[in-house]
Amino acid sequence: MEKPKHVLDGYRVIDFTQALAGPTVTRLMAEMGAEIIKVEMAPTGDFSRQLPFLKEGRSAYYVQQNRGKKSLCIDPKTPEGLEVIKKLIPKVDVMVENFAPGVIGRMGLGWDVVKGLNPRLIMCSVSAFGQTGPLTNRPGYDNIAQAYSGVTYMIGEPDGSPYLPGLGLGDVSTGAHAVAAIACALLYRDRTGRGQLLDIALIDAYFHCHELNVQIYSNSKGQIKPKRAGKQHPSVAPLGLFRGKDDYIVIMAPFTHQWSALCKAMKKPQLIDDPRFVDNASRMKNLPAMVKEIEDWLQSMPSDKDSLKAMEEARTPHAPVLSIEQVVNHPHFKARGTVRKIKDRILGEYDVPGMPLRYSEFPEMLDLVAPLLGENNEEILGSVGYSKSQIEELTNKGVLKKAAT
Repeated sequence: MEKPKHVLDGYRVIDFTQALAGPTVTRLMAEMGAEIIKVEMAPTGDFSRQLPFLKEGRSAYYVQQNRGKKSLCIDPKTPEGLEVIKKLIPKVDVMVENFAPGVIGRMGLGWDVVKGLNPRLIMCSVSAFGQTGPLTNRPGYDNIAQAYSGVTYMIGEPDGSPYLPGLGLGDVSTGAHAVAAIACALLYRDRTGRGQLLDIALIDAYFHCHELNVQIYSNSKGQIKPKRAGKQHPSVAPLGLFRGKDDYIVIMAPFTHQWSALCKAMKKPQLIDDPRFVDNASRMKNLPAMVKEIEDWLQSMPSDKDSLKAMEEARTPHAPVLSIEQVVNHPHFKARGTVRKIKDRILGEYDVPGMPLRYSEFPEMLDLVAPLLGENNEEILGSVGYSKSQIEELTNKGVLKKAAT
């Protein structure tokens, strides 16, 4: 028996997603060997094809999120287009969509319809607020869900405004949650033969990230109201950003043995038993004084490199705050494939985040290519019985679209 190319080799997915959260689901599945039929709405396709970086009309953003997928550019609002999709549904294992709730149903492809076409289908709906609840019908994106989830509130200086992180934390996290749900639903289907609908929401994935805030608020009966704490953790010390000689350094040493090691690294052993810093509660009570002791030491050192070396020798958890440029060129990230160089037929070679899921049976990453708009129309329609003349007719009528980029 021929070894599969990866863990999801043989599974087929029909993908009605665009931008980031939904495409993350199917991107990870493509990396694991699944066949992804990306349905792009004619005539323009996924709007991320217009996002920077652009070269000769080709979007590096689109390529990063859609490598390994097949593009079917079609207008499902036409009777002919809807018929094509309905012929594909029985041929796939998974359907993923990230339209606003209700849109897929109005297209004629809601769960009530598709489960009749394919009772074994796993349908995964990804949205900002979920398919149920008072906020369901509001338009939403990553930062909107982040704000509603209490996450934005926790980022920033205590007396200043909240801040937005400069990356798609919620979209990507939600995509990873969805992949876990799909994988488990496929296991359940293999045992029972039953498909099901998955309702995956950005607000749920974001709220899932609160490790301290919610339980502290609830257990204190509302007496403790978590707030943003700026550069320092609100409950644990030391854990925060400390100004070094050259830049900021993250230091985490809240446990007794770590605090002792840090004090020795700073050549300030007297601080180990100092009543102000003897335990976490004391350090939190005297946080400004503790921060000053650490930053005075950091800024007295010849360079941040020397500070980092001292903490490394003391086994104190720490990290420099690296820029994107520094991360992309860091040997550890390159060695692990965390930073991965890909090649696109238009953009050429460039770096992207690598595949975060690693398997001992499949140590090599798949060599994947992002599709041109509608590039796979003929192949996909041919797989459900359409002739070349029928495909040409649908193209001439505008039901199908094909473009250079």
